[in-house]
Amino acid sequence: MRHEVQLQVGPVGFRVGSDWSAPIEALRALYEGYPAPSGASDFTVRLEAERPWRRWVRPSVAIRGDYTLPDAAPLSLEHGLLAAEMGMNLQMALGQKRYLLLHASTVEKDGRALLMTGHSGSGKSTLAAILGERGWRLMGDEFALLDPEDGRLYAFPRAVSLKNGAISVVAGIADETRLGPLLTGTPKGSIRHLRPRAEALERMAEPAKPTLILFPRFGRDLTPAVRPVGAAEVFVRLTQASTNYVALGEAGFNALAGLVQKTPARAIDYPDTEAALALVAELWAELT
Repeated sequence: MRHEVQLQVGPVGFRVGSDWSAPIEALRALYEGYPAPSGASDFTVRLEAERPWRRWVRPSVAIRGDYTLPDAAPLSLEHGLLAAEMGMNLQMALGQKRYLLLHASTVEKDGRALLMTGHSGSGKSTLAAILGERGWRLMGDEFALLDPEDGRLYAFPRAVSLKNGAISVVAGIADETRLGPLLTGTPKGSIRHLRPRAEALERMAEPAKPTLILFPRFGRDLTPAVRPVGAAEVFVRLTQASTNYVALGEAGFNALAGLVQKTPARAIDYPDTEAALALVAELWAELT
């Protein structure tokens, strides 16, 4: 690969290479302060031209690596940073076998973790980003890593992917130097990434005990509300939120069953960020 960078994110090492320098320069700037793997990387991502001439003529970035989706559409070079992020997500989703992966955001306080999961647009990334700026440690946005052996959550503090309206909300409270470039016209609209605070990077080897599972639901016409969620529903929803539950077999079942049995779960409805933060604070105070 002509250009590359290596990153250690929690327990996982990545090697990201590219036919172009721009995506690697953007990735290196966004992930400033992250260490390189001490040994061989766990996963490799390659950003390649679909055809040799597409390196220069209407450049298009194909996402490849240890694991690849053959039918995935390439992205434009101006979205090369997004391609690198998607490539890392793909390697984890298809190749991670050590941890049970949950598509969730996780924050920690006093050794206890709040895990938030829901459909796209539920606001989990926005809530995690804001909590990470307000005294919580951001453990992860895209994936939560549950250890089948000890039942703890391990940090995977990649840059938070902020979309559309969430960008201005978080940009108003976060340090501008930790925000990546604004990417417009992506398949999901406008995207801007936020690098977690230094504490999240310094402590990314520290696991935490799951303490609350939260299913947020955002809607401007919703009235703030909290609802209990039964264990059966929690289990089903988390299997749907996992990319490797089936691949892990019995270990995945036991890990998820243990999480559900030991961790209370709530659903919240909220019309704006401040209402969500108030509900989180109320629930956290009750449980801890």
